[in-house]
Amino acid sequence: MKKVCIGMSGGVDSSVAAYLLKKEGYEVFGLFMRNWDSTINNDIEGNPNLNNEICPQEQDYNDAKKVCEQLNIPLYRVDFIKEYWDNVFTYFLNELKLGRTPNPDLMCNKYIKFDLFIKEAKRLGADYFATGHYADTKNNRLYKPYDKNKDQTYFLAQITSDQLTNVIFPLSNIDKDEVRKIAKEQDLETASKKDSTGICFIGERNYQKFIQNYLKKKPGNIIDIETKEIIGQHNGLMNYTIGQRRNVGISGHSKRHYVVGKDSIKNELYVAFGDDSKYLLSDECVIDNINFISPLRPTKCTAKFRYRGKEYPVNLEYTKSDEIIVKYNDVKSVTPGQACVLYLENECLGSGIIKEVRKNGQKLWYIN
Repeated sequence: MKKVCIGMSGGVDSSVAAYLLKKEGYEVFGLFMRNWDSTINNDIEGNPNLNNEICPQEQDYNDAKKVCEQLNIPLYRVDFIKEYWDNVFTYFLNELKLGRTPNPDLMCNKYIKFDLFIKEAKRLGADYFATGHYADTKNNRLYKPYDKNKDQTYFLAQITSDQLTNVIFPLSNIDKDEVRKIAKEQDLETASKKDSTGICFIGERNYQKFIQNYLKKKPGNIIDIETKEIIGQHNGLMNYTIGQRRNVGISGHSKRHYVVGKDSIKNELYVAFGDDSKYLLSDECVIDNINFISPLRPTKCTAKFRYRGKEYPVNLEYTKSDEIIVKYNDVKSVTPGQACVLYLENECLGSGIIKEVRKNGQKLWYIN
């Protein structure tokens, strides 16, 4: 009987994934990981859980333990607090210092879940490794799941083909409603538990206060990009992202306003008014940190520029400097630091990190 390690998060998805694996006849054991310690990591400001009797991560572990008891499978746990800080959170902070908008989930999957976590699973004797991600894999390639609304391939697009060896995604062929239904039918502890939100493995925080634990805020001017007038004060460039509409710090204007640029040298934040502002549009971006999961190297495919964003037709130009120029018709709020994830129909080809955004050949928004 093949032995499968299922990454148990304490949520409903991994709980049902574990149930399905056992139902299929595998020898299953669970592995829970802890990647964040609020005390060690000085996570004080912006943390709503400081006075809780039990922290959310311990509650997640207790929920995972209860589910494993219900399914009669063993549960182990491992800490990667230092490794998460070194490989994920430090990257996150460094990108913020550069004025970019990073996505730590991709790096967590690359360096922690599908690297160190799998190595620990193998050390414990696993033949296969499984997670509750909504994704599919065949022949070490990555594909969209049946439930396109929950598709999580965007967050997996920095892992390698080798990292998909002997990986199982038990939820690849069912949707979220079915997952909830199975959990309730089996009376699993997590059946009605809400999905986790917030920063990967850290959880919900007051973002601006949380970041001040690690980066000193540097207030500066908010500039109307059309008139060049000062119209307010920002609270530190790391607190804003391209396309942001809420909590910018401007009031008294009838038109909606959007963040359209940052100048880290002058410490200025640029804002445009109106939903159809030309300053939100670009027609190409340069991506680096290229990671292809698929052996295919098309010149035409589709791309997502943010997790919940649409897919757009793109043309790819491969450069000699290990970068790709991604060309497209006008798209709003393509943002430096975010992932550009490439697809060919249902296959996730891989991704790169957006380095530069352009319109008519001119660099936009982010100014070194």
